[in-house]
Amino acid sequence: MAVTQISIGRFHHFHLARQLEQHGLLDCIWTGYPRLKLRDEQGIPAAKIRTFPWLHSPFMARGRFGLGGSPWLDREWLWWAHETLDRYVALRLRNPTTLMALSGSGLHAGAAAQRNGGYHVCDRGSSHIRFQDQILRSEHARWGLPYRGIDPRIIAKEEAEYEQADLVTVPSEFVRRSFLQMGVPDEKLVKVPYGARLDRFHKVADPPQDRFRVLWVGAVSIRKGFLDLQQAFQALRHPRKELVVVGYVEPEVQQLLANRDVTGIDFRGLVPNQELPALYSSSHVFVLPSVEEGFGLVLGEALACGCPVISSTNTGSEDLFTDGLEGFVVPIRSPDSIRERLQQLADDQALQQHMSEAAIKRVQAIRGWDSYGTALSHVLTDLQAVVR
Repeated sequence: MAVTQISIGRFHHFHLARQLEQHGLLDCIWTGYPRLKLRDEQGIPAAKIRTFPWLHSPFMARGRFGLGGSPWLDREWLWWAHETLDRYVALRLRNPTTLMALSGSGLHAGAAAQRNGGYHVCDRGSSHIRFQDQILRSEHARWGLPYRGIDPRIIAKEEAEYEQADLVTVPSEFVRRSFLQMGVPDEKLVKVPYGARLDRFHKVADPPQDRFRVLWVGAVSIRKGFLDLQQAFQALRHPRKELVVVGYVEPEVQQLLANRDVTGIDFRGLVPNQELPALYSSSHVFVLPSVEEGFGLVLGEALACGCPVISSTNTGSEDLFTDGLEGFVVPIRSPDSIRERLQQLADDQALQQHMSEAAIKRVQAIRGWDSYGTALSHVLTDLQAVVR
């Protein structure tokens, strides 16, 4: 039985589609992206890429038309972009298929697949939606910030998907634990960690010897724990330290940084993807202290470039590397723990070099996205072997 995918954006699903095509399992992938934005997706026959861009594409471009300033409009637009894609695909499923949909986009299509004698696999890349809402609410309260919360319609829909689905796939032990904590049966959960782009990310340079460079890549947000890193970095004892920050700084973080010490922090904004391997390779350590992140793909990118990582327990780190070997795992909301590990690497050049070498070996052993594709193909094949 072939697999039909739904992913409103790219995320990891186009990596998955390439893998399913290699294993002879892909029927098609539905997305909210316009076709012209998908011309660089190699390894997937063009006929197998189906688009429904009528709401999601304008949503992504709304800022250019002066439509990005309304939280109410953003919430409604995002809801209906997912809902219409889901319903549109549901109306077009005719034959038995395994519907593998990114959470929030597969309730109706999943039910249609099951009615046709197929299966519904809900693919959740982050923690359980209600767990996610709770931890983000508490994190905003920690910093004295208002939090509107995840749209209750999305929470209700995702929880209905978890209930309806034959399986829920998750990328990390952190995400799996969040589902168990929220009462989802263990037998419904399947953990398949993501891979890394070994074709794009590899070591191309060495860190400078005249300074200690810390790297951040990604949105500078409350969710990702940037303020904890800022505090840890400023407490780090080193005469020539720098923190290179690549990514958009969200307004609420800008507001809090206005009253904080940003000495030695180089905010570079967004940079082209082709520049990232050099940035990873020339940094002594990469830090991702998120309070909630299903599986930080940037961790694999950093490791592939020989950059040791410091990441929180809530990033999927324990499924990607061994604490103390290729990097360090720290508790969430712990600037002191981050500072201690930064100090350890800054003071011990041999340790940093050893971790760098171990990081490259670790990612090469994972075999990029191939291991993810093979594991998930086995999961889907085994599911189809089950007789209802």
